[in-house]
Amino acid sequence: MSILKLNDNEIVSIYCKGNENALEILLNRHKRKIFSSIYVIVKDNELANDLFQETFFKVIVTLKKGQYNEEGKFLPWVLRIARNLIIDHFRKIKKMPPVPVYTNDKGEEICIFSNISGHNNTDEFLGENIALKNNLRKAIKELPFDQKEVVIMRMYYDLSFKEIAEITNVSINTSLGRMRYALLNLKKILTEKKLELI
Repeated sequence: MSILKLNDNEIVSIYCKGNENALEILLNRHKRKIFSSIYVIVKDNELANDLFQETFFKVIVTLKKGQYNEEGKFLPWVLRIARNLIIDHFRKIKKMPPVPVYTNDKGEEICIFSNISGHNNTDEFLGENIALKNNLRKAIKELPFDQKEVVIMRMYYDLSFKEIAEITNVSINTSLGRMRYALLNLKKILTEKKLELI
């Protein structure tokens, strides 16, 4: 059977037995998703490349030391390494990435957190309020770390709560709970700080 048809865990096992080409197969299989998950957070191609390289350096070191025991969950394990490196990076520079937005058909910026305001007409609401992104950014910075983390992973990584649970090593219910509390806390912070949304 071709090595390309093997699952991740089987390829990891082959790599650990000395086949250096096996890691290249794993890298090619997952590099797009891993790099994208880094880039979508840091929004900088050079930094994303650096973090991607550092992620695989840590992967290689861990595999060479025989410390990999993720029971076939190679990709979530690598994403967890990448996530920790990103968190370390933002801790070092004490800066959060900007609140992600997308542009609608009318060319208006739509913020992913618009639902916390209770507004139904998102286009009209956000088209009238250019301060929303800055106010949300300020509020997000004040969230407890575990809530800030799940917000970023859900909205930037576009990960499911199941994936977030695997990467952060908690239950799905815990991930959902953290997101729920994050949204409640964002509303509270915005109200207390009088950060206008409308």
